[in-house]
Amino acid sequence: MSSHLSIFRCCKSFSSGKDLLQQVDSNTVGLKFGATKQRIQKMFSKVELSVSSYDTAWVAMVPSPDSAKEPFFPECVNWLMDNQLQDGSWGSPNLHPLPIKDALSSTFACILALKQWSVGEEQINKGLHFIESNLASATDEEQPSPVGFDIIFPAMIESAMSLNMNLPQGGSKLKALFDRRDFELKRGYGSNSEGWKAYIAYISEGFGKSQDWKMVMKHQRKNGSLFNSPSATASAFTHSKNAGCLDYLRALIEKFGNAVPTVHPLGHYARLSMVSTLDGLGIDRHFREEMRSVLDETYRCWLQGDEDIFSDAATCAMAFRLLRLHGYEVSADPLSQFSEECFFNSLGGHLKDTNSALEIFRASEVIIHPDESVLDKQNHWTSNFLKQVFSNNLTQPQRTKKHIGLEVSDALKFPSYATLGWLSSRRAIISYNTNSTRILKSSYRCLNIGNVDFLKLAVEDFNMCQKIHREELEYLSRWVVNSRLDKLKFARQKLDYCYFTAAGTLFPPELSDVRISWAKNNVVTTVVDDFFDIGGSEEELVNLVELVKKWDVNPSTDSCSDNVEIIFSAIKSLVSETGINAFARQNRSVTNHIIEIWLDLLKSMLNEAKWLMNKSAPTLEEYLENAYVSFAMGPNVLSNLYLVGPKLSEDAVQSSEYHSLYRLLSTVGRLLNDMQSYKREAAEGKLNAVTLAIIHGNGSVSEEDAINEMKSIITSKRRELRRLVLQDKDSVVPSACKELFWNMSRILHLFYERHDGYTANDMMKTVNELTHEPIILEDLQSRM
Repeated sequence: MSSHLSIFRCCKSFSSGKDLLQQVDSNTVGLKFGATKQRIQKMFSKVELSVSSYDTAWVAMVPSPDSAKEPFFPECVNWLMDNQLQDGSWGSPNLHPLPIKDALSSTFACILALKQWSVGEEQINKGLHFIESNLASATDEEQPSPVGFDIIFPAMIESAMSLNMNLPQGGSKLKALFDRRDFELKRGYGSNSEGWKAYIAYISEGFGKSQDWKMVMKHQRKNGSLFNSPSATASAFTHSKNAGCLDYLRALIEKFGNAVPTVHPLGHYARLSMVSTLDGLGIDRHFREEMRSVLDETYRCWLQGDEDIFSDAATCAMAFRLLRLHGYEVSADPLSQFSEECFFNSLGGHLKDTNSALEIFRASEVIIHPDESVLDKQNHWTSNFLKQVFSNNLTQPQRTKKHIGLEVSDALKFPSYATLGWLSSRRAIISYNTNSTRILKSSYRCLNIGNVDFLKLAVEDFNMCQKIHREELEYLSRWVVNSRLDKLKFARQKLDYCYFTAAGTLFPPELSDVRISWAKNNVVTTVVDDFFDIGGSEEELVNLVELVKKWDVNPSTDSCSDNVEIIFSAIKSLVSETGINAFARQNRSVTNHIIEIWLDLLKSMLNEAKWLMNKSAPTLEEYLENAYVSFAMGPNVLSNLYLVGPKLSEDAVQSSEYHSLYRLLSTVGRLLNDMQSYKREAAEGKLNAVTLAIIHGNGSVSEEDAINEMKSIITSKRRELRRLVLQDKDSVVPSACKELFWNMSRILHLFYERHDGYTANDMMKTVNELTHEPIILEDLQSRM
């Protein structure tokens, strides 16, 4: 009793310290987070795009229907006159300095627009001087190129010649440009693929009168545009006088004033990117209402078949992934339009759009139904494509591809079902790109993407949570000593790992009780596992089971050994502590259920010990029926469900849904563990699903066959588990409780998918990064 009281006092003392930390946390949030959070909240209501001098120039070149000598949009011409940069180039000021080819392309387009309307002679001459000074960069293959540069830039040179402009000197450079264009056109027309046709439609301004405008207009969208591109749409209207094109251009000017962006609309993509980014950085809990509003609107548009979602691969894939992960019922069928063949016969495929392929890959991981072959196929081709991208990025590194390369590497290395949320967030913070300038036909930025405020909030939030985590880990270290668990020499000392899994999945400050309970249960179940494996005699194992069955006994007098006394005392103290904390949330006593959970675990472990002692070989079905309980997810997950927050009713605990979640998770974990440990355990004479499959196969099942069977079962049950976790209709288990099952599944895959990472110590560096190494914002910004 005295031992129990000392532990309880220690816990109460820590709780006071935790409350103080949370109070400091609230003040910190109020002082440091407030302004940043407000700025981010405002971004949800407005998508801000940088203007494009290139696209504005092409809109400025559209002639009036009343007079071919007058511009249809004189306000765009005036903007060009007023916005030339000091060096003679044109480009959005907040993107300067631009990549040289981008600046060349934008500047030439602006010069042509001014020359067409016979205005801005001084600006034209300054622009020509800039082009002449930088023309060598036009053929530099190391320079990032705007889409279509090798075709559009030579076409603009030809247009300048027809306007009798004084072009820059450089015959050999100009010849190289035209040779390159001719080579690309010959290769493209030779393939005559649908992807090539879409590409030349997208860069229509590079063809003028020679363009096949009938073919081009097949790509017109409901909003009147070609690919949401102002420059292509302006060129199309100039040559075809299509009314839809004009409606789009007028709407652009009405919305943006006298200068237009290089792509519009981008609203769905930008807002979904915000949701994805905030989620990835681990700060989504600060914006639940705003994110839900975006997803509700996206779901409404999804059901209506909104073209802005379904016509773009990246937007469609991201919408599908986020909607499904947040509990909306969406079919994977719309993603079939982005099959490998369809993708590479589209504009994105022709451009080898890595970002779109990456989003499709991420979407393909969210399989929850057994018949979603479309996602399996998407996963296959996108993973192969991304592996090739990653390989090319290693051999041909470019600064502009650095961050997408990191994203691809992480996506391939860490499947969404095999990573801890907080660990993933740390990686996302470290690699976050606040200079997310993208290049289509000109460079652009969307201020809703790659915003520095996201990074600032994420870093401060991470460090604040980490400070609390360190306090909790120090308390747990004292608890291990006070509980005398460190005296058990046979037991693995895995406190850091046990707490790492808790902090990695349940990181918000308010979940402190769950983290502490999670870590303690992990520590004690690890001790118990080792006790039944190697540390205890048959007498001790039976004695421990009997003590838990009787419960109200004196550990010091009723235990047959010191080891049994230490272990039973730790279990009894932990169950009592969990029961007290749970009562405060559930308004009912759940202690008896937690005792029952522990008793079931010990009985199943005793069964396995007796099989080993008697040299029995149960069937695989018998083994799994016992092993899903002996895998210890009962104490580690079920008891902690009472501490997550929502009320967990007795009906929910008795439901088939609750038991299915438990069985699926435990079976997945057991098989993952068995696949990695079967050789060692076979040598030790221990039971294992792999060896049992081989034994009962009567010579027809090889080691490889058994492993493949286990993998197939794991995949099937993991998908079924995820479906249950995400299912909202007819669910009686609260969503926050179901998330605990999925979080544990991710941990098990992280530790066991490649090897037995729990028994090994090769993740200690990662553990230390998560719990002991704060992120320094200034260091991140200095590397940008």
